[in-house]
Amino acid sequence: MNSNTILPIAVVIAVIATAGIIFGLGLSTQPEVTTTPTPPQVIYVNKTVSEIFEGTQEIKKISSESELREILTASSIFDGGFYDDRAFPTGGFVLEESLELERRSVQAGEPVPTPEPGFSSDTVTSQKGSDGMDYSTTNVQVENVDEPDYLKNDAKYVYIVSQNTLSIIDAYPAESAKLVLKIALDIESQWIQNMFLNDDRLVIFYNGQSQEEIIPQFDFIPRPSYSPVTHALIVDVSDKENPEILKDYTIDGHFRDARMIGDYAYFVTNKNIDHQYPRLPIIMESAEPLMVPDAFYFDNVERFSNFNTLTAIDIFGDTITSETFLMGYSGTIYVSENNFYLTYQQNLPYGFYEESSRDRFFDVVVPLLPQDLQNKIKAIKGDSSLSSARQWTEISEVLQDSYNQMSQSQKENLFEKIRKALADYDAKIQQESLKTIIHKISIDGDKLEYQAKGSVPGRLLNQFSMDESNDRFRVATTTEYYSQYSGMMRSNAVYVLDEDLKILGGLDEIAPDESIFSARFIGDRLYLVTFQQIDPFFVIDLSSDTPKILGELKIPGFSNYLHPYDDDHVIGVGRDTKEIGNDRVQQLGVKVALFDVSDVSNPMVIDDYIIGDSSTHSEALNNHKAFFFDKRKNLLSIPISSDTDSLEGITEKRIAPDWNRWNGFYILDLDVKNGIDLKGTITHTENDTRYYGMGNSRTFYIEEVLYTVSDSMLKMNFMNDLEEVNSIKLENTGKFIEYLD
Repeated sequence: MNSNTILPIAVVIAVIATAGIIFGLGLSTQPEVTTTPTPPQVIYVNKTVSEIFEGTQEIKKISSESELREILTASSIFDGGFYDDRAFPTGGFVLEESLELERRSVQAGEPVPTPEPGFSSDTVTSQKGSDGMDYSTTNVQVENVDEPDYLKNDAKYVYIVSQNTLSIIDAYPAESAKLVLKIALDIESQWIQNMFLNDDRLVIFYNGQSQEEIIPQFDFIPRPSYSPVTHALIVDVSDKENPEILKDYTIDGHFRDARMIGDYAYFVTNKNIDHQYPRLPIIMESAEPLMVPDAFYFDNVERFSNFNTLTAIDIFGDTITSETFLMGYSGTIYVSENNFYLTYQQNLPYGFYEESSRDRFFDVVVPLLPQDLQNKIKAIKGDSSLSSARQWTEISEVLQDSYNQMSQSQKENLFEKIRKALADYDAKIQQESLKTIIHKISIDGDKLEYQAKGSVPGRLLNQFSMDESNDRFRVATTTEYYSQYSGMMRSNAVYVLDEDLKILGGLDEIAPDESIFSARFIGDRLYLVTFQQIDPFFVIDLSSDTPKILGELKIPGFSNYLHPYDDDHVIGVGRDTKEIGNDRVQQLGVKVALFDVSDVSNPMVIDDYIIGDSSTHSEALNNHKAFFFDKRKNLLSIPISSDTDSLEGITEKRIAPDWNRWNGFYILDLDVKNGIDLKGTITHTENDTRYYGMGNSRTFYIEEVLYTVSDSMLKMNFMNDLEEVNSIKLENTGKFIEYLD
């Protein structure tokens, strides 16, 4: 390891030794963060945990295997070292070979330089087909940014991937709908994740495994070793009966998530690091090495736990661009038309907690001791001739001697004062360490360019906790930490960041002791639902960099998903609740609510509709792609699985009393004038099944026909009266036509 690597670590450790003192100071240069009325005290520390541990935060390129080893070794010094019992690989495509490949984009077989990062170089979408036909597609968060799903459709065909099969259905006209093709992808024991549809091209993602032979440590027999990989198949489906695989890209790591903008698909993979024998991620095409993406790390000592690889592929061409970042395990993503945001929870090195224990004593306990005792401890600490162990032995002796001279009441008062101070200190440390890290990468076709890194206190709920608006990035988070005297403490906040991901302002201490259950950014407003016992629905103004609460509504229940209706109305899907005493709440049926926010200071519920009881579940509660709403048609559809007895108007009985389970879709009429009414139900329950629940549930329409899809079937009903037109079974049974090669 060279001195340039060792020095920053030494400096950081020296800085950490003073962390306790720093945390006690005020900060005069904080961005303006407003606070809700009568909140608990908010303490801003002079230097955040992130600043202490992130060095210059500068992005740097990893140029070689030896440099990668140095980076990981430097990190391990403060992280307590790494133990890795993986065996040494003896075959396969290893790093030294991979670095011989030019890091590049590949276009028509010719190398094209890739710009280095950091350097110059929602609605259910309704569409018109080429023949003017009206149809809907996947419910997405950001307009023009498609999200992957197991089902995709156009104005005529439906494409479904399930387990290892691809089904193509000629869906319109519905009266003559039929299964055109059911074909097996040659991916035994591997699972399809989801896909995109772009004209006559599918991009199918699935997780697989790569295999190489290794010799375990101190062994002599080569043994197989498996590592996760992600496949991205580009399939031409212009001939529905004879689809053709055009590209089969393989990227090291687990599939995380993806988006499609125009003719480019962008996706993220996570690869664990073998700290003993590190190897950069590799991209293969048809099992042949293609490229090693440029790899980058950040000047900090955060626990490097993963390679996070962002890849862009041209669906209609030969271009593939990819870059790898050494950082925490990426979680929730947010993607606009111009930027890709990777986020994860801050993962502090073990050394932080070791130094924190030392700081707790010298910076919190010692100042509360009698002055003469403080002087003795400081003298021992300053004696460089003593080892750390000997220093503590002498400190503990003078502590004990001092305690022996105190009365019992003096000791109890002192110990209580110290406990409270430590509780406050620990709470500050927890609050500062619980952060969400955000990385911003600009995207433009095949161009990827790293832009900025930032952080906000707390954790995200999901992708709807983030939003980009012009040059601002808005984030809603929940902070949770444990206090010895107060128990679990919770609060919520919204932050406004600039294009460099620096916090400009925020609003914290929203709904103390509650957690965010749903969030939706719409224009200059944030609609936020928190929950503990009741459902506060907040309307928050984001027209400036200093957010403020405009209005609040408290009602029983909560919403898990919020969907825009228009500028003055929002739809919520969640659960009804009731209080049952002793600060306990019972969850009841699935609830659809229509909020009126035209008077922002006084939001109200126009109407709601409750389905079933606590036995009732809907995939729409945790997956927005299962939610369907079309404002022009005033039609809302959500999948429902419930005990039959809890549902009004449902008479189907199952094969046994214990299996009176109904699976299907509730179709609701919804508009601001008439509220919410049940239009009808569409059952997806079969008499010969004991299947409990219903997953992979989707709704879409083509012209006048509503299509509902579950694991077992595709049903077609006229939208005006829900009369059934046709149905197709989708079970993975029967003989496959052939394997798709």
